[in-house]
Amino acid sequence: MNAPLPTFAVPVHGIAQALHRGENELPFVEFDPGVEMQVLQIDRASGLWVIRMRLQPGATLPTHRHGGEVFAFTLQGSWKYLEYPEVNVAGSYLYEPAGSTHTLHAPASNTEVTDVWFAIRGPNLNLDADGKVTLILDADLVLKVYLSRCRKLGLPAPNVIGA
Repeated sequence: MNAPLPTFAVPVHGIAQALHRGENELPFVEFDPGVEMQVLQIDRASGLWVIRMRLQPGATLPTHRHGGEVFAFTLQGSWKYLEYPEVNVAGSYLYEPAGSTHTLHAPASNTEVTDVWFAIRGPNLNLDADGKVTLILDADLVLKVYLSRCRKLGLPAPNVIGA
């Protein structure tokens, strides 16, 4: 039994079409100080958001908990979760189960920008020091923020897969 095709994968001659986006077709925009984001794909039905993040040395994202799985591949640089000893370097793969909580940090000692690809299912819950949710990031909000930042930079609406 074949699963139905996502609405953005239009069949050509009965075969699902592969979708391509060049790096320069989807701009990087500032997401947080020292953090740039590129949104590659959104699938609202499954809650999937695929992004690329570039972090300057010393950049730290808010502590957060994931409502679903996360898959990460480091392209360049290094980063870690402040709560764990492992350091992700270029070529590292990381799997996070739903419910994992951590604080992503690019060490200040890095000599280059850190570049990481993430596929995230479900919401990302930003937490304050008491563990209370301060922001819920999901596929819809990430896309809205991305498109808004592109507009503010005077860029045309990027052709994000699934948007």
